[in-house]
Amino acid sequence: MIDERITNMRRLLIPLTLAFFAISLVAVQAASAKGTSHRIVRGACTQQSTSKLDLSREDRGIEVEFQVDENRNGVPWHVTLRRNGVLVASLTVRTHAPSGSFDLRRLIASRPHARITATATRSGETCRAATAAPKSAGAVTGAAPSHDIGDDNGRDPGGHH
Repeated sequence: MIDERITNMRRLLIPLTLAFFAISLVAVQAASAKGTSHRIVRGACTQQSTSKLDLSREDRGIEVEFQVDENRNGVPWHVTLRRNGVLVASLTVRTHAPSGSFDLRRLIASRPHARITATATRSGETCRAATAAPKSAGAVTGAAPSHDIGDDNGRDPGGHH
């Protein structure tokens, strides 16, 4: 009889423990997402390439990372970055080995309610990704620069890889 009670308690205890851990995990994820300073979105491409836009809130602005994977090396892409529809960077980059992709990184000035759009175009294909800039927990208004750090206003022929 005692063995039967112990077995029944174990059967009940295991699902309860698993449920507790599942609820705890959801609560931790929700708490960490609140006020996050990082955002990643998948882009859409008109052919077989893939793209991803990764935004991170930094002390000096918003770090923008735009990746396009085409699986072919040496292909030139024209890339533009826009904040709230205004051009902040325009350059040409090339895909490189081993994956046939490029990874463009720029630090741009933060603006209230900023929406960042990245577009990459090559012969016959366009990739685009857009999202709202992540909010900074406890950000100081006016602490960000008033210009785009490292922005060449479209004059850099090489870009970043």
